[in-house]
Amino acid sequence: MSALLSCLGLAVCLFIVAGCTAGRDTPKTSTACKSFVRELEDRCDYHMLLTGKPQTRGMRSGRVRLSPGQSIGLHSTKSNEELLVFLSGSGVARIGEDIRLSVGAGKIAYIPPQTSHDIVNTGTEVLAYVFCVAPAAGSPVD
Repeated sequence: MSALLSCLGLAVCLFIVAGCTAGRDTPKTSTACKSFVRELEDRCDYHMLLTGKPQTRGMRSGRVRLSPGQSIGLHSTKSNEELLVFLSGSGVARIGEDIRLSVGAGKIAYIPPQTSHDIVNTGTEVLAYVFCVAPAAGSPVD
């Protein structure tokens, strides 16, 4: 079941981000992006899936696993937007200074550009999610 949720979460994430990047000019050079499939590795807590240019047009993605009580750490989206697809567990998304949102299996979260945020596992099982980060329209890649 967990493998199915992982595959579904990744597919949803990539589908949504692909829709956001549709219509952008395709590079006419030999470094044009190419389709591929990659296995999700179960042995790590932070697994990069897409690393940005030249692998993609600027989108980065990865899978994160947080143990109970663990957080990813406060960071900013800078000029990017971010989508989080939660696969298992439960936790809190800390957005800026004041906003706290409940997150967990079966939910997604959108983080707009220039937004400080952190994800904290407040549950009793592993909180797993896939993140997709892409340049916001009109923004350079950070």
